Amino acid sequence: MAVPYPSSSSSRSHPFLSHVYHTSFHHHHHHNHPSLVLFWCLVFSLLSPLALSSSSSSSSSSSDSSSSSSSHISLGIGETEGTKHDLHQAILRDEAVARLHELGQVSDAATHLERTFMSPASIRAIPLIRGWMEDAGLSTWVDYMGNVHGRVEPKNGSSQALLIGSHMDTVIDAGKYDGSLGIISAISALKVLKIDGRLGELKRPVEVIAFSDEEGVRFQSTFLGSAALAGIMPVSRLEVTDKSGISVQDALKENSIDITDENLMQLKYDPASVWGYVEVHIEQGPVLEWVGYPLGVVKGIAGQTRLKVTVKGSQGHAGTVPMSMRQDPMTGAAELIVLLESVCKNPKDYLSCNVQCNEDTVESLANSLVCTVGEISTWPSASNVIPGQVTFTVDLRTIDDVGRKAILHDLSTRMYQICDKRSLLCSIERKHDADAVMSDPQLSLQLKSAAQSALKKMTGEVQDEVPVLMSGAGHDAMAMAHLTKVGMLFVRCRGGISHSPAEHVLDDDVGAAGLAILEFLESQM
Repeated sequence: MAVPYPSSSSSRSHPFLSHVYHTSFHHHHHHNHPSLVLFWCLVFSLLSPLALSSSSSSSSSSSDSSSSSSSHISLGIGETEGTKHDLHQAILRDEAVARLHELGQVSDAATHLERTFMSPASIRAIPLIRGWMEDAGLSTWVDYMGNVHGRVEPKNGSSQALLIGSHMDTVIDAGKYDGSLGIISAISALKVLKIDGRLGELKRPVEVIAFSDEEGVRFQSTFLGSAALAGIMPVSRLEVTDKSGISVQDALKENSIDITDENLMQLKYDPASVWGYVEVHIEQGPVLEWVGYPLGVVKGIAGQTRLKVTVKGSQGHAGTVPMSMRQDPMTGAAELIVLLESVCKNPKDYLSCNVQCNEDTVESLANSLVCTVGEISTWPSASNVIPGQVTFTVDLRTIDDVGRKAILHDLSTRMYQICDKRSLLCSIERKHDADAVMSDPQLSLQLKSAAQSALKKMTGEVQDEVPVLMSGAGHDAMAMAHLTKVGMLFVRCRGGISHSPAEHVLDDDVGAAGLAILEFLESQM
């Protein structure tokens, strides 16, 4: 039985999507909007290899989607067992929601949420998070990159630790759940074990980490916190400066963290000391809401390439140069952008790769490839001047690294051909490359089982298979995968909206996330 997401629309059955690629289609409409329905119908038709089964979850929807459903979905942690389990429910849902709102008020701006690496708000958030960790029975410390750690050491446990984390920094004008939900859900689950007197029963150390920087807003360099622990952060990154000319090293020293080249290297965890890494994160997309599930398991995180494309032509007067004699980089750039859209919508029609590019790669590209032109600029940018130069960015993501490289090769070849045909000069500069990260299959299976058990306790009924999704957005798990095996759980968010004050997670879905982590921890006993 799927757990419906309350909305003002009438309740209906949701198709179950067992294998979905997650993208961030942000919209402000309810999920029964005709255009969205048409869109997803097209998606489903494209994803024919994926297993579809139907789950007829028919329930009365609440008209209030900004809080818990009025037709309350209990966390169901054995309510018949009395006050103790009522207290657990209060911790996993009610207290966790209150803490999300409290942390959401810790901001560098009065009118919106903004908390970047080593900013005053970030520094104020550190003792708040440490206090919550200590309340859950964890020993805490702050490392040389400003990451906040809370750890419990069982008496007779393994020396290999389970790490659970997410990021405490935000984008500008952020929502309250991105990053924070993963930190607070883990702390809440451990607090339940503490109250039950069961922390000592864990068979391995558990360490919760609030990473200091994932978004990369201040220094335009993502994963500062997790990359340092994974040992993939170059020492040169300490010298990167923000818009005010302050370096990463200076920002840390201003807050009494004396980072040096030597202790940066010491931050790297010994892989032999780590059992695995788990991250809970809001989906930042609409799929879980569409299929009617609070939780989903992440199969992997898409690889990503960012390009800067520069097109140079002949600048001239808009009124005096005949159309047949123009070398216009704006129209050339427009053709390149339309080409990009066509390639990414129908990669099979454009792919001319070698034997490495097999049927699985072609199918993976068809199901997961997304491309975006997010920035475009022109020079001299005047209405009566044929531009001399146009620059635009390309963001290309897919779960298949071989396919991504093949697409980039063919796309670049076709772009240069268009520029040559138009007598334009083109340059394609690769600004960022990150390979896809696949979740560990066994760890994902454990998380899937924990999520299914949590949903069964919430509804009192046996659940359908928990959805398995791909993530198109990057997460700290991408950096931590260089250190250890990783697994992720996604949590449903309203409308798929994120990086916005409109970002919202139902209170009961917050509780579901905490309960799933609790179930997972209990499997580690």
